Amino acid sequence: MDASAYALAHGIRSTRGALSGWKDRPWPVARRWLLGSVLAASFLLVAIWVIAGLTPSHGHLNLRRPPFLPGGYRDAVRIFSQNMLVLALHAMACVAGFIAGGSLPLQAQHSSGIRRAVYREGRRLTILFVAGATAFSLSLQSYDLGTTVARVAGALHSSPGVLLLGLLPHALPELTALFLPLAAWIIASRRGEWDQLLAAAIVTVAIAVPMLIFTATWEVYVAPHILRALFGY
Repeated sequence: MDASAYALAHGIRSTRGALSGWKDRPWPVARRWLLGSVLAASFLLVAIWVIAGLTPSHGHLNLRRPPFLPGGYRDAVRIFSQNMLVLALHAMACVAGFIAGGSLPLQAQHSSGIRRAVYREGRRLTILFVAGATAFSLSLQSYDLGTTVARVAGALHSSPGVLLLGLLPHALPELTALFLPLAAWIIASRRGEWDQLLAAAIVTVAIAVPMLIFTATWEVYVAPHILRALFGY
């Protein structure tokens, strides 16, 4: 069996073994992922609040769609589709970690020369790329959402903190769902459990999808009434 086939077979066995082990005791693993994801979501919300407080509150806005006015199923599908794209990108970080930390070292052990060096360096470079891309994505989201919150709060003659409070019932679980794969990636990397990351990607996406359906529905049908009660528009 060549190195690639061996790495593939090992990856399949590791994924099946992880899924089987988690099936017997799912809560301890899911609890770590959820806690890490909630912490990441909370950090992002605090960053948005800080940036919104430092950003001028002027600019063109469209407040005639959810979550400011009730929408329809098309709006819910649009929000859910956008969130699924972000979730897919975060899940790919798990897949990349699985390849870099689990498959490449195995292929390096059964290779020599330049190919072995490429496999060995590929692990480090892939991990650095995923970490850098994640940090860049979070920074960009913080700035983009922070400036948007500042403009919306100014248009509603309110503060960013009050606006975020009204959005919190769906924003926190939405961000928590989106960060689940990244939380699994961070925890696995710290524990050296790279061969479990493909299984983690599968499970975290399965957990996140119902959460994103709920938050999209809430944003379209419930959040507008909460914001209207808060701001009286």
